[in-house]
Amino acid sequence: MTTPELTAEAPARRAAATPGWAALLAASVGQFLVVLDISVVNVALPHIREGLGLGATGLQWVVNAYSLTFAGFLLLGGRAADLYGRKRVFITGLGLFTVASLVGGFAPDGGMLIAARAAQGLGAAILAPVTLSLITGTFPEGPARTKAIAMWTAVGTAGGATGGLVGGLLTDYLSWRWVLLINVPVGAVVAVIAARWLRGDRDTAGHRRLDVPGAVLVTAGVGLLAFGISRAENHGWTALFPLAAGLGLLALFVAVESRAAEPLVQLRLFRLRSVAVGNLATLVGTMAGFALWYFLSLYMQNVLHYSAVRTGLSFLPHTAGIIIGSRLAPTLMARMDARLLAGIGGLMTAAGFAWQSIVLDADGTFLTSILGPGATMALGFGLLMTPLVEASTSGVAGSEAGAVAGVVNTSRTIGGAIGLSLLGTVAAKAGPDLVDGYSAAFVVAAVVTTVGTAVVPFLPKPGRAPQEAPAKA
Repeated sequence: MTTPELTAEAPARRAAATPGWAALLAASVGQFLVVLDISVVNVALPHIREGLGLGATGLQWVVNAYSLTFAGFLLLGGRAADLYGRKRVFITGLGLFTVASLVGGFAPDGGMLIAARAAQGLGAAILAPVTLSLITGTFPEGPARTKAIAMWTAVGTAGGATGGLVGGLLTDYLSWRWVLLINVPVGAVVAVIAARWLRGDRDTAGHRRLDVPGAVLVTAGVGLLAFGISRAENHGWTALFPLAAGLGLLALFVAVESRAAEPLVQLRLFRLRSVAVGNLATLVGTMAGFALWYFLSLYMQNVLHYSAVRTGLSFLPHTAGIIIGSRLAPTLMARMDARLLAGIGGLMTAAGFAWQSIVLDADGTFLTSILGPGATMALGFGLLMTPLVEASTSGVAGSEAGAVAGVVNTSRTIGGAIGLSLLGTVAAKAGPDLVDGYSAAFVVAAVVTTVGTAVVPFLPKPGRAPQEAPAKA
């Protein structure tokens, strides 16, 4: 029997909700800002330390304050969009992110900067799920949605890839404060576009309340999990305490959600093979994806002694590779099984990681040690992620698009955090030689990517009627 809440809305109604170009532009730029801010600050950290007199711990919290609140509030942001309307929540998240960027840019001390970064992370957590649900709620399943998701994936990934270059240019030629202040004019322009052209959704909350107990549990659980992961490399077994507490709270969250009248996430959605398998493959795939940017950046700056700007410029071919892969994916998906395309992309990414581990050398050059394997990794990753994101959001009604988008973004964030901790530990344990450590990290990244690719064949066959999860009793 068809479940009303999982019945796909008529394409005409969904397309009429907001102009396609406005939804795609707002979603892409919003995602670009969210991802950019994860990486753009890293290059400026030495200048922030000098400017505000921060110690090692304070400097670490400039990064962690953003990542922890971002990871912790993603599901809450996604569900809020379903209840209170995508336009309203998008503008709220963007406004908080922009104001926090302004406060952080003028922060007189480390405490104010860390607080502003935490507020940025909260704004990003509200904003990120809406960027994806704007696309899935505007474009019906099919080629149009595939192309829109490909653009969203490419622009978002480009934000992370260009973060080093943007941060280096702003820091070297202006001030570290501009890595935050640059968000203000961009955020203001996007807010005007959203207010003018995005059409408001009907407020479906009514007498329904946001699941506060579930929100508290999942926010605290994911936050503690991300915190424990961030401490694992440098604090050893003491990181087990927040990890265990986080896992315990997430288990309690599942128990509460299974009994809640209006849960934050309908657990029955995970009975959809597309959602369950797609998110698992996404989580594992992003575990290794961070190696491309993180360890290559360290290799170029610590071994080849590139400047921040030169390092950012050296990543431009990688950025182009991901954009090309993401843009090719919709065309290829129309001609071949999307699972086959994701498998090819995953194996290409794994081959690039393995190649990279072989050619890293203390006397390497851009042409011999970076360009070839990096471009292979990037192109493969672009081909992999578009079909995975589409699979993870397929077969779900528009009324639950925000919640599913929150799950997808949480999978990507937690996958990246776990991978960065795992690969960082591998690099540290490989020995004092930096090149040996980075090479070992890329070997493990190749293995992890291969494992993630092995999950892809379990996705439902494309073109099959959307699966329907049994209604809650």
